[in-house]
Amino acid sequence: MTTLHLIPVGLGQADPERWLPRAAREITATLRCFIAENAKTARAFLKQIETAVPLQEITIHTLKPDTQAGEIRAWLAAVPAGQDVGLVSEAGCPAVADPGALVVAQAHAADIRVVPWTGPSSIMLGLMASGLQGQRFAFHGYAPVKAHERDAQLRAWESASHKQRQTQILIETPYRNTALFEALLRTLRETTRLCVASSLTCDDESIATRTIAQWRKAGAPDFDRKPTLFLFLAD
Repeated sequence: MTTLHLIPVGLGQADPERWLPRAAREITATLRCFIAENAKTARAFLKQIETAVPLQEITIHTLKPDTQAGEIRAWLAAVPAGQDVGLVSEAGCPAVADPGALVVAQAHAADIRVVPWTGPSSIMLGLMASGLQGQRFAFHGYAPVKAHERDAQLRAWESASHKQRQTQILIETPYRNTALFEALLRTLRETTRLCVASSLTCDDESIATRTIAQWRKAGAPDFDRKPTLFLFLAD
């Protein structure tokens, strides 16, 4: 029976031994077929893993936002008997805040075994390290880009956080970190706690939780062009 392995990818430049279990690395090294958002970054990851199969002999199917279910089914059906397939994300865990869920759904529909491997998820790592509410939380992805829409959405999420005692989790394109941080300081209440988690699992990792009032005094952290997660909880 074919197995679909959900293989986490690093969140930055760090040795896979730091964030991927040995068993997962060993399985990954043997696979000849992968599904990935970007073939180039997938090959870079496989080079780190040191595959047993030459990279040029490995098939990598590119998963795009408009990839149809029929095409995914064809990829899975074409895997030779006795071989497995790996699903990798651009960064972090496949199918979590990631289009890989489309592949997993088709695997289940085809009665293909699905095996999730432990690895870094910025959402989970940030929540663990934030000190905020870890039993009730919501991941929203990106906030609106336009300032007035973003400010209104942040206030709405803060209201939901207060009513439901729920941590709100956001990401941003690294070059817009400053704009989102300034919007958070401008729109949220002084007592709301904000965690800024940058470069998780990397050598320059930085995680800090302060109230909005404290952040206004401390100023922005060093997160310029670094993958960053923003989490807040309204008291």
